[in-house]
Amino acid sequence: MLEGYFPVLVFIFVGLAFGVVPILLGRILGPHRPDAAKLSPYECGFEAFEDARMKFDVRYYLIAILFILFDLEIAFLFPWATVFHDFVAAGEQAWFVFGSVMVFLAVLVIGYIVEWKNGALDWE
Repeated sequence: MLEGYFPVLVFIFVGLAFGVVPILLGRILGPHRPDAAKLSPYECGFEAFEDARMKFDVRYYLIAILFILFDLEIAFLFPWATVFHDFVAAGEQAWFVFGSVMVFLAVLVIGYIVEWKNGALDWE
């Protein structure tokens, strides 16, 4: 019964080996000569002048989340675009497929308008 899971176990071990072995080889074979300059904090060529744990404005995170959200929704259109030609050639469900994507795009545009009206995209 468990012999069906053996390929999964091998896949996990091979994946771990591909991730862990280069790290271990770099740690074992690479030079390790720390000095004061290498251990000092570094920020874009300047000495760090603020605390690394300073608070960020929530708008940075809001813009990032909105970008990921809309980017992923647009990425759903690529598979649809590749198979839509097949639906048109078959002629059976082309209007249903087209209508469902138009509803998807309408929801996307409505969400974008709501975010715009609420000021989530305004940068002051």
